Amino acid sequence: MKKFLFILILLVAGAFIFATVHYNESPQQVWKRLVDAVNELINPRPVSPAPPAIPTPTLTPTPAPTPEAAPIPVPTATPAPTPTPPPDPVAWMMMHKEYWPKEVVINKAVEFPVVFDGKIAGSARVPAGTAVKVVMMDKLNIVADYNGGEQNVPVASTDLSRRATDAMSSATEEAAREDAAAQAAVQATPTPAVNPSATPDAAPGVTNDLSTDEQLSATNGAFVHPGLLHNEEDFKRMRTHIGREPWKSGWEKLTGNYHASLSYKPRPVENVVRGRDRAHTEPENYSLLFNDIAAAYACALRWRISGDRRYAEKSVEILNAWSSTLKQLSGSTDVDLAAGIYGYEFANAAEIMRTFKGWKPEDFARFQKMMLEVFYPINKGFLMHHNGTPLNHYWANWDLCNIASTIAIGVLCDKRSIYQEGIRYARQGEGMGSIRNAIYYVHPGGLGQWQEAGRDQGHTTMGIGIMGAICEMAWKQGEDLYGYDNNRFLAGCEYVAKYNLGEDVPFKTFSSDKWTQTEISSNARGNVRPVWELVYNHYVKLKGLPAPYTTRMAEKGRPEGGGGDYGPNSGGFDQLGYGTLTATLDPQELKNAQAEGSNWMFTNHQ
Repeated sequence: MKKFLFILILLVAGAFIFATVHYNESPQQVWKRLVDAVNELINPRPVSPAPPAIPTPTLTPTPAPTPEAAPIPVPTATPAPTPTPPPDPVAWMMMHKEYWPKEVVINKAVEFPVVFDGKIAGSARVPAGTAVKVVMMDKLNIVADYNGGEQNVPVASTDLSRRATDAMSSATEEAAREDAAAQAAVQATPTPAVNPSATPDAAPGVTNDLSTDEQLSATNGAFVHPGLLHNEEDFKRMRTHIGREPWKSGWEKLTGNYHASLSYKPRPVENVVRGRDRAHTEPENYSLLFNDIAAAYACALRWRISGDRRYAEKSVEILNAWSSTLKQLSGSTDVDLAAGIYGYEFANAAEIMRTFKGWKPEDFARFQKMMLEVFYPINKGFLMHHNGTPLNHYWANWDLCNIASTIAIGVLCDKRSIYQEGIRYARQGEGMGSIRNAIYYVHPGGLGQWQEAGRDQGHTTMGIGIMGAICEMAWKQGEDLYGYDNNRFLAGCEYVAKYNLGEDVPFKTFSSDKWTQTEISSNARGNVRPVWELVYNHYVKLKGLPAPYTTRMAEKGRPEGGGGDYGPNSGGFDQLGYGTLTATLDPQELKNAQAEGSNWMFTNHQ
């Protein structure tokens, strides 16, 4: 009996503890719940009787109503549309980096660190009314610099709102002038004729999904489409040569890359982050973007060469995913690299796909809008202001990638003024990425020293790739930047190629605002990137110029692959690649053209 009582007590105690935990209630609440349950068992509540049934009435048929004249409708006044509120000037400025001011005036006293000999030696109270440099900013705060000391200053504590209002007004007026000029140009320009022979033949058994107006004459100011790294002549050559070497090996490089796969899935995000510092601590995610661009480009090539519509649909899937998702690029000043590199690469993939009938016009327009509103403002802002630094502060590749993006976006979006910004900067820009400054000294004998030669060889070869893209995109639109300043780019190619082949080159001391370099860097010497086929074919095969070191570098890297074939990090995606397939010219075809007296290769390239 005692054992039974003991077990019963244990069961009750266990149940009590379980109820306390299960109902998340105090012991007193559980005890009340138990007492209520016992009372309910002892004195159950009376069951309410069911309500009496309501008899169903017998329905008397309703006589048909006498028809009446239809009332005359009274027109309803259309309510006036609610006016769209004007955009917040500061929010507008955040989206238009090219209008960021170099300095702002603080309207409240702010404590700034005092920097002495590169170290913080205390702080000083800077009074209201003082102008401070703008390093970086967002909607809430400005990273400001005062005599070398940086501090976060709330936007509300500066005159940024006034500056943003003035800049927005100026931009509106400028846009109105550009629209008026564009309308005048359209009215004065006849519609260019379409060359029917420009449309390629589809592969056997495959539907040709090319639009009929993909090749426009450049003679009346209209852009040639497709007309960035590749035009219709290039695609025709690729299609007819993939069974021969070296095009065959280049095609196998493309089809063997996992980015050129129908199973590839895009991973778009609203905010792409590249670079972290004290003011920008978000995790970086820009690898999502450069991998998806590589896939969009690879699938676009597979479609244009094979005619297989499935690859066109895959490329468009990727492009649409990003244009419907991406809102901004952010991060440290490295965001300028992201806008430049991925801007020109993204535009090239889309320029190929604009000829696909399956890409809806509204989706293509949305992609153009993304390029104009997310990428281009950063490109322009960097080339104009260089984040408030001296013109020799940044290495050449920072300018180069933003020049490339500006040119590519101008063509993709049919914005002649944007395209010309990039062309002018390549020729006359004061920053380190213009052709004269990137190849900043030509030694006796013709070798052109690359501006980053004293830094490392990975970045010099990267520079060859981006300047090659700039020259090729301009060439497709009738501009000969390859030949600028007596083929200055070729002199730079030969210098970089010779040193990376293991031979000695001369070096002239180079000084920037940060350091002085007295010798060439051997860091990453022998670096291999897919950048040489393009410049080799243009200078040697097309123009017939001697370029022994560029030739050897092209041979060394043949066949060239694409994104992902040169490592998983950003350096392996700084160029689109596949130059053996896309850039190799047929010497016999060139000879036949010359024998026939054709000047097609130099048309509009004066």
